[in-house]
Amino acid sequence: MKEFKFIIDRNVGKLVKWLRMLGFDAVFFEGGDDTELVNLARPQSRIILTRDTGIMKRRLITSGQVSALLLTSESPQVQMRQVLGNLEIGNCFAPFTRCMECNSLLKERAREEIKERIPPYVYKTQDMYMECPYCRRIYWKGTHWQAMMDKLNSLISE
Repeated sequence: MKEFKFIIDRNVGKLVKWLRMLGFDAVFFEGGDDTELVNLARPQSRIILTRDTGIMKRRLITSGQVSALLLTSESPQVQMRQVLGNLEIGNCFAPFTRCMECNSLLKERAREEIKERIPPYVYKTQDMYMECPYCRRIYWKGTHWQAMMDKLNSLISE
């Protein structure tokens, strides 16, 4: 199975969380200019996602040395549908395996390991937890998780 890695331009920044929700390695480009964006994408084999037509004219992109997708909508949902439709990544999903904040791969944790760091009600009602080893955020399958799954399922099924 092919691994898809992305670098997200500032003009489509909301895609970062959507892609991470689906389990993709998605980096938000906070740098300065287009040259820096392209130069970061190339050695890491990242696909650039952008709304900037100027980036698409760069030699490294027109020659195929760097992959990029020009997104046409301002809507994050429409942008995600365009990414899913153009890149044929439908069988590469690994939902909720990456940290939504820092992009690190999550690690499964036993309830007892994190008991002091979660609300008592959550501890009583949830059995499975994931933790980001980098930023230490903890995730569990609560009501917010179900709402996100519903959003993802609606995107994927269209």
